Amino acid sequence: MEESLIKTLSPLVLAHVGDAYFHLYIRTRLLDFTHNITRLHEFSAEIVSAPAQAKLYSEIENLLTDDERDIFRRGRNAHSHAPRKATVAEYHASTGFEALLGELFLRKNFTRLNEICELAFAAAFKEKTL
Repeated sequence: MEESLIKTLSPLVLAHVGDAYFHLYIRTRLLDFTHNITRLHEFSAEIVSAPAQAKLYSEIENLLTDDERDIFRRGRNAHSHAPRKATVAEYHASTGFEALLGELFLRKNFTRLNEICELAFAAAFKEKTL
């Protein structure tokens, strides 16, 4: 996708792409730990939830560049409606996180995209055992 087109996309469109990528990344990454479908579903659903993504972003924020934090802010400030299982703040933060991932994906910056996803994955499992 052309850079000029990426700049015109709504942060919610970026978040839509980022959400899909993060789901696939987490589901694939969990295969290193378990092949039990019930556990895979439970853990992936927990990690990709809005409350979890908001927390993960806060844990890795200081490792991001200023440009990456700007993309997050655009996504966080986009007008959207929170689901029932998350606070408005959590939902907006998770939308910002997903927008960052979506933009990195569309720019084909896969090295940085995977670094951020791995940082988030590691943060999610600091205290969790599979």
